Amino acid sequence: MAKKRKRSSDAAAAAAAVEKPNEFAPQRPERTLFGFKDKPADAEDAEPASEGEEDAAAAAAPFRNKEKVLVTCSRRINYRYRHLMQNVVSLLPHAKKDSKVESKQSKGNALNELLELRSCSSCLFFECRKQKDLYLWMVKSPGGPSVKFLVNAVHTMEELKLTGNHLKGSRPLITFSTNFDEQPHWQLVKEMLTQIFATPKDHRKAKPFHDHVFVFSIVDDHVWFRNYQISVPHNEIDKVDKGGLDKMTLVEVGPRFCLNPIKIFGGSFGGPTLYENPFYVSPNQIRALEKRKKAGKYAKKVKAKVRRKMHEMENTLEPDEFAELWKGED
Repeated sequence: MAKKRKRSSDAAAAAAAVEKPNEFAPQRPERTLFGFKDKPADAEDAEPASEGEEDAAAAAAPFRNKEKVLVTCSRRINYRYRHLMQNVVSLLPHAKKDSKVESKQSKGNALNELLELRSCSSCLFFECRKQKDLYLWMVKSPGGPSVKFLVNAVHTMEELKLTGNHLKGSRPLITFSTNFDEQPHWQLVKEMLTQIFATPKDHRKAKPFHDHVFVFSIVDDHVWFRNYQISVPHNEIDKVDKGGLDKMTLVEVGPRFCLNPIKIFGGSFGGPTLYENPFYVSPNQIRALEKRKKAGKYAKKVKAKVRRKMHEMENTLEPDEFAELWKGED
Protein backbone atom coordinates (compact mmCIF):
# COMPACT_ATOMS: atom_id res chain seq x y z
CA MET A 1 0.00 0.00 0.00
CA ALA A 2 1.12 3.55 -0.67
CA LYS A 3 2.38 5.59 2.20
CA LYS A 4 0.16 8.24 3.64
CA ARG A 5 1.16 11.78 2.93
CA LYS A 6 2.42 13.63 5.99
CA ARG A 7 0.39 16.59 7.07
CA SER A 8 2.13 19.91 7.27
CA SER A 9 2.79 21.34 10.68
CA ASP A 10 0.69 24.06 12.24
CA ALA A 11 3.51 26.57 11.80
CA ALA A 12 3.70 25.93 8.08
CA ALA A 13 -0.08 26.27 7.81
CA ALA A 14 0.00 29.57 9.69
CA ALA A 15 2.79 30.86 7.44
CA ALA A 16 0.80 29.93 4.33
CA ALA A 17 -2.25 31.67 5.69
CA VAL A 18 -0.41 34.96 5.92
CA GLU A 19 -1.29 37.03 2.86
CA LYS A 20 1.52 37.98 0.56
CA PRO A 21 1.87 41.61 -0.45
CA ASN A 22 0.39 42.45 -3.85
CA GLU A 23 3.37 42.67 -6.16
CA PHE A 24 1.31 43.17 -9.34
CA ALA A 25 -0.12 46.33 -10.91
CA PRO A 26 -3.66 47.42 -9.94
CA GLN A 27 -6.48 45.87 -11.91
CA ARG A 28 -7.31 47.65 -15.17
CA PRO A 29 -10.81 49.17 -15.30
CA GLU A 30 -13.38 47.86 -17.75
CA ARG A 31 -13.13 49.39 -21.21
CA THR A 32 -16.07 50.36 -23.43
CA LEU A 33 -16.47 51.83 -26.91
CA PHE A 34 -16.34 55.35 -25.46
CA GLY A 35 -13.33 54.82 -23.19
CA PHE A 36 -12.85 53.43 -19.69
CA LYS A 37 -15.98 52.82 -17.67
CA ASP A 38 -14.38 53.81 -14.32
CA LYS A 39 -11.27 55.94 -14.24
CA PRO A 40 -8.38 54.55 -12.16
CA ALA A 41 -7.70 56.10 -8.74
CA ASP A 42 -4.41 57.57 -9.93
CA ALA A 43 -6.17 59.42 -12.74
CA GLU A 44 -8.70 60.93 -10.33
CA ASP A 45 -5.99 62.15 -7.95
CA ALA A 46 -3.90 63.63 -10.75
CA GLU A 47 -4.34 67.24 -11.75
CA PRO A 48 -6.43 67.93 -14.85
CA ALA A 49 -4.39 68.43 -18.01
CA SER A 50 -4.34 71.80 -19.69
CA GLU A 51 -6.16 72.50 -22.96
CA GLY A 52 -2.92 72.57 -24.93
CA GLU A 53 -1.92 69.13 -23.71
CA GLU A 54 -5.37 67.73 -24.55
CA ASP A 55 -5.20 69.15 -28.08
CA ALA A 56 -1.71 67.72 -28.57
CA ALA A 57 -2.86 64.29 -27.37
CA ALA A 58 -5.87 64.40 -29.69
CA ALA A 59 -3.67 65.38 -32.63
CA ALA A 60 -1.21 62.58 -31.87
CA ALA A 61 -3.96 59.93 -31.74
CA PRO A 62 -4.47 58.56 -35.29
CA PHE A 63 -7.96 58.57 -36.81
CA ARG A 64 -9.35 55.08 -37.35
CA ASN A 65 -12.19 54.64 -39.79
CA LYS A 66 -14.60 52.08 -38.33
CA GLU A 67 -17.14 52.26 -41.15
CA LYS A 68 -19.19 49.04 -41.45
CA VAL A 69 -21.90 48.51 -44.05
CA LEU A 70 -24.83 46.17 -43.52
CA VAL A 71 -26.03 44.60 -46.79
CA THR A 72 -29.39 42.84 -46.71
CA CYS A 73 -32.50 42.37 -48.83
CA SER A 74 -36.24 41.84 -48.58
CA ARG A 75 -38.07 38.54 -48.82
CA ARG A 76 -39.26 37.14 -52.18
CA ILE A 77 -36.34 38.75 -54.01
CA ASN A 78 -35.57 37.72 -57.59
CA TYR A 79 -32.53 35.54 -58.24
CA ARG A 80 -30.89 38.16 -60.49
CA TYR A 81 -31.18 40.82 -57.83
CA ARG A 82 -29.88 38.40 -55.19
CA HIS A 83 -26.82 37.72 -57.36
CA LEU A 84 -26.31 41.48 -57.71
CA MET A 85 -26.39 41.85 -53.93
CA GLN A 86 -23.80 39.07 -53.57
CA ASN A 87 -21.56 40.81 -56.12
CA VAL A 88 -21.74 44.03 -54.11
CA VAL A 89 -20.85 42.14 -50.92
CA SER A 90 -17.81 40.60 -52.63
CA LEU A 91 -16.63 44.10 -53.65
CA LEU A 92 -16.88 45.51 -50.10
CA PRO A 93 -14.59 43.76 -47.58
CA HIS A 94 -16.05 45.90 -44.76
CA ALA A 95 -19.62 44.73 -45.46
CA LYS A 96 -21.72 42.51 -43.21
CA LYS A 97 -24.49 40.26 -44.48
CA ASP A 98 -27.68 39.49 -42.62
CA SER A 99 -30.87 37.52 -43.09
CA LYS A 100 -33.79 38.81 -45.15
CA VAL A 101 -36.12 41.46 -43.74
CA GLU A 102 -39.84 41.67 -44.37
CA SER A 103 -40.60 44.56 -46.72
CA LYS A 104 -43.30 46.41 -44.78
CA GLN A 105 -43.88 49.91 -43.46
CA SER A 106 -42.14 48.96 -40.21
CA LYS A 107 -38.95 47.81 -41.94
CA GLY A 108 -37.19 51.04 -40.94
CA ASN A 109 -37.48 50.33 -37.21
CA ALA A 110 -36.36 46.72 -37.65
CA LEU A 111 -33.36 47.69 -39.77
CA ASN A 112 -32.31 50.47 -37.38
CA GLU A 113 -32.29 47.99 -34.50
CA LEU A 114 -30.37 45.52 -36.65
CA LEU A 115 -27.79 48.17 -37.52
CA GLU A 116 -27.31 48.94 -33.85
CA LEU A 117 -26.91 45.26 -32.95
CA ARG A 118 -24.37 44.65 -35.73
CA SER A 119 -22.44 47.88 -34.94
CA CYS A 120 -22.88 49.19 -38.49
CA SER A 121 -23.03 52.84 -39.46
CA SER A 122 -24.40 52.40 -43.01
CA CYS A 123 -26.86 50.13 -44.77
CA LEU A 124 -27.57 48.95 -48.31
CA PHE A 125 -31.08 47.48 -48.37
CA PHE A 126 -32.25 45.82 -51.61
CA GLU A 127 -36.05 45.90 -51.65
CA CYS A 128 -37.86 43.88 -54.32
CA ARG A 129 -41.49 44.61 -55.22
CA LYS A 130 -43.72 42.26 -57.25
CA GLN A 131 -40.57 40.21 -58.10
CA LYS A 132 -39.95 42.75 -60.88
CA ASP A 133 -38.85 46.09 -59.47
CA LEU A 134 -35.73 46.57 -57.36
CA TYR A 135 -35.30 49.53 -55.01
CA LEU A 136 -32.06 50.32 -53.20
CA TRP A 137 -32.04 52.12 -49.84
CA MET A 138 -28.71 53.79 -49.04
CA VAL A 139 -28.83 54.83 -45.38
CA LYS A 140 -26.58 56.39 -42.77
CA SER A 141 -27.62 55.30 -39.29
CA PRO A 142 -28.85 56.42 -36.83
CA GLY A 143 -29.13 60.09 -37.76
CA GLY A 144 -29.53 59.83 -41.51
CA PRO A 145 -29.73 60.88 -44.29
CA SER A 146 -31.12 58.14 -46.53
CA VAL A 147 -31.58 57.92 -50.31
CA LYS A 148 -34.05 55.71 -52.15
CA PHE A 149 -33.08 54.59 -55.68
CA LEU A 150 -34.78 52.59 -58.41
CA VAL A 151 -32.26 50.10 -59.83
CA ASN A 152 -32.30 49.62 -63.61
CA ALA A 153 -30.09 47.93 -66.22
CA VAL A 154 -28.88 45.20 -63.86
CA HIS A 155 -26.07 42.96 -65.17
CA THR A 156 -24.33 40.62 -62.74
CA MET A 157 -20.82 39.19 -63.02
CA GLU A 158 -22.20 35.78 -64.02
CA GLU A 159 -24.12 37.26 -66.94
CA LEU A 160 -21.42 39.51 -68.35
CA LYS A 161 -18.52 37.00 -68.38
CA LEU A 162 -15.99 39.81 -68.75
CA THR A 163 -12.23 39.23 -68.87
CA GLY A 164 -11.35 41.52 -65.95
CA ASN A 165 -10.26 39.88 -62.69
CA HIS A 166 -8.99 41.92 -59.76
CA LEU A 167 -7.84 40.83 -56.32
CA LYS A 168 -10.72 40.18 -53.94
CA GLY A 169 -10.67 42.50 -50.95
CA SER A 170 -8.33 45.08 -52.48
CA ARG A 171 -9.00 48.76 -51.88
CA PRO A 172 -10.66 50.47 -54.86
CA LEU A 173 -10.00 53.87 -56.37
CA ILE A 174 -13.32 55.74 -56.48
CA THR A 175 -13.87 58.26 -59.26
CA PHE A 176 -16.85 60.55 -59.93
CA SER A 177 -17.87 62.56 -62.95
CA THR A 178 -17.59 66.34 -62.72
CA ASN A 179 -21.37 66.94 -62.72
CA PHE A 180 -21.62 65.53 -59.17
CA ASP A 181 -20.50 68.95 -57.90
CA GLU A 182 -23.09 70.99 -59.81
CA GLN A 183 -26.13 70.54 -57.55
CA PRO A 184 -26.40 70.06 -53.77
CA HIS A 185 -28.37 66.80 -53.87
CA TRP A 186 -25.72 65.22 -56.10
CA GLN A 187 -23.03 66.40 -53.67
CA LEU A 188 -24.88 64.61 -50.85
CA VAL A 189 -25.16 61.44 -52.94
CA LYS A 190 -21.44 61.65 -53.75
CA GLU A 191 -20.49 61.88 -50.07
CA MET A 192 -22.68 58.90 -49.18
CA LEU A 193 -21.25 56.80 -52.02
CA THR A 194 -17.73 57.71 -50.89
CA GLN A 195 -18.35 56.71 -47.28
CA ILE A 196 -20.12 53.44 -48.14
CA PHE A 197 -18.03 52.11 -51.04
CA ALA A 198 -14.58 53.27 -49.83
CA THR A 199 -12.76 50.53 -47.93
CA PRO A 200 -11.44 51.71 -44.53
CA LYS A 201 -7.68 51.91 -44.19
CA ASP A 202 -5.99 49.05 -42.30
CA HIS A 203 -9.17 46.98 -42.36
CA ARG A 204 -8.47 43.40 -41.34
CA LYS A 205 -10.09 41.92 -44.46
CA ALA A 206 -8.69 44.48 -46.92
CA LYS A 207 -5.60 43.97 -49.05
CA PRO A 208 -3.08 46.85 -49.27
CA PHE A 209 -3.32 47.12 -53.07
CA HIS A 210 -5.16 49.37 -55.52
CA ASP A 211 -5.88 47.25 -58.57
CA HIS A 212 -9.45 48.24 -59.51
CA VAL A 213 -11.56 51.37 -59.93
CA PHE A 214 -15.17 52.18 -59.04
CA VAL A 215 -16.62 54.64 -61.55
CA PHE A 216 -19.77 56.64 -60.74
CA SER A 217 -21.06 58.88 -63.52
CA ILE A 218 -24.27 60.87 -64.01
CA VAL A 219 -25.99 60.49 -67.39
CA ASP A 220 -29.63 61.58 -67.92
CA ASP A 221 -30.07 62.18 -64.15
CA HIS A 222 -29.12 58.55 -63.44
CA VAL A 223 -26.06 57.27 -61.56
CA TRP A 224 -24.24 54.60 -63.59
CA PHE A 225 -21.84 52.22 -61.83
CA ARG A 226 -18.89 50.43 -63.43
CA ASN A 227 -16.03 48.39 -61.97
CA TYR A 228 -12.71 48.23 -63.87
CA GLN A 229 -9.49 46.34 -63.23
CA ILE A 230 -6.21 48.26 -63.57
CA SER A 231 -4.21 46.10 -65.96
CA VAL A 232 -0.43 46.60 -66.01
CA PRO A 233 2.03 44.60 -68.20
CA HIS A 234 4.21 42.37 -66.03
CA ASN A 235 6.76 41.22 -68.60
CA GLU A 236 10.38 41.99 -67.80
CA ILE A 237 10.72 43.80 -71.11
CA ASP A 238 7.51 45.83 -70.85
CA LYS A 239 7.73 46.85 -67.18
CA VAL A 240 5.95 50.11 -66.50
CA ASP A 241 8.19 52.91 -65.28
CA LYS A 242 7.22 55.14 -62.41
CA GLY A 243 4.55 57.49 -63.69
CA GLY A 244 4.20 55.63 -67.01
CA LEU A 245 0.42 55.54 -67.19
CA ASP A 246 0.27 55.30 -70.97
CA LYS A 247 0.74 51.51 -70.87
CA MET A 248 -1.88 50.92 -68.18
CA THR A 249 -5.30 49.82 -69.35
CA LEU A 250 -8.71 49.35 -67.74
CA VAL A 251 -10.56 46.06 -68.15
CA GLU A 252 -14.16 45.89 -66.98
CA VAL A 253 -14.97 43.36 -64.29
CA GLY A 254 -18.60 43.99 -63.38
CA PRO A 255 -21.28 44.17 -62.14
CA ARG A 256 -23.21 46.95 -63.89
CA PHE A 257 -26.27 48.77 -62.66
CA CYS A 258 -28.00 52.12 -62.91
CA LEU A 259 -29.48 54.08 -59.98
CA ASN A 260 -32.43 56.39 -60.52
CA PRO A 261 -32.85 58.64 -57.42
CA ILE A 262 -36.42 58.91 -56.13
CA LYS A 263 -36.23 60.77 -52.80
CA ILE A 264 -33.68 61.91 -50.23
CA PHE A 265 -34.87 61.80 -46.62
CA GLY A 266 -33.40 63.61 -43.64
CA GLY A 267 -33.60 60.63 -41.27
CA SER A 268 -32.82 56.93 -41.33
CA PHE A 269 -35.37 55.13 -43.57
CA GLY A 270 -37.66 58.16 -43.45
CA GLY A 271 -38.00 61.64 -42.07
CA PRO A 272 -38.42 65.00 -43.80
CA THR A 273 -38.02 64.97 -47.58
CA LEU A 274 -34.90 66.89 -48.61
CA TYR A 275 -35.17 66.22 -52.35
CA GLU A 276 -37.72 64.64 -54.68
CA ASN A 277 -36.99 63.76 -58.31
CA PRO A 278 -39.52 65.60 -60.52
CA PHE A 279 -38.75 63.36 -63.53
CA TYR A 280 -39.32 60.05 -61.76
CA VAL A 281 -42.02 57.76 -63.17
CA SER A 282 -42.83 54.62 -61.21
CA PRO A 283 -42.67 51.23 -62.98
CA ASN A 284 -46.37 50.68 -62.21
CA GLN A 285 -47.30 53.75 -64.24
CA ILE A 286 -45.10 52.61 -67.12
CA ARG A 287 -46.76 49.17 -67.18
CA ALA A 288 -50.21 50.81 -67.01
CA LEU A 289 -49.39 52.99 -70.03
CA GLU A 290 -48.21 49.94 -71.98
CA LYS A 291 -51.49 48.15 -71.20
CA ARG A 292 -53.46 51.18 -72.35
CA LYS A 293 -51.57 51.19 -75.63
CA LYS A 294 -52.40 47.53 -76.20
CA ALA A 295 -56.04 48.13 -75.25
CA GLY A 296 -56.20 51.09 -77.65
CA LYS A 297 -54.84 48.93 -80.46
CA TYR A 298 -57.62 46.36 -79.94
CA ALA A 299 -60.27 49.10 -79.76
CA LYS A 300 -59.04 50.47 -83.10
CA LYS A 301 -59.52 47.03 -84.71
CA VAL A 302 -63.10 46.77 -83.38
CA LYS A 303 -63.95 50.27 -84.61
CA ALA A 304 -62.51 49.45 -88.04
CA LYS A 305 -64.74 46.36 -88.33
CA VAL A 306 -67.83 48.36 -87.37
CA ARG A 307 -67.00 51.07 -89.91
CA ARG A 308 -66.55 48.43 -92.61
CA LYS A 309 -69.97 46.89 -91.92
CA MET A 310 -71.67 50.31 -91.94
CA HIS A 311 -69.97 51.14 -95.22
CA GLU A 312 -71.18 47.86 -96.78
CA MET A 313 -74.74 48.51 -95.58
CA GLU A 314 -74.80 52.05 -96.98
CA ASN A 315 -73.21 51.12 -100.31
CA THR A 316 -74.94 47.93 -101.44
CA LEU A 317 -73.78 46.29 -104.66
CA GLU A 318 -76.10 46.24 -107.73
CA PRO A 319 -77.28 42.77 -108.91
CA ASP A 320 -75.10 41.27 -111.64
CA GLU A 321 -76.98 40.67 -114.90
CA PHE A 322 -74.71 37.77 -115.86
CA ALA A 323 -74.92 35.99 -112.49
CA GLU A 324 -77.48 33.33 -113.67
CA LEU A 325 -76.41 33.10 -117.29
CA TRP A 326 -74.86 29.56 -117.14
CA LYS A 327 -77.01 28.27 -114.29
CA GLY A 328 -79.47 26.09 -116.33
CA GLU A 329 -76.92 24.21 -118.49
CA ASP A 330 -75.68 21.77 -115.82
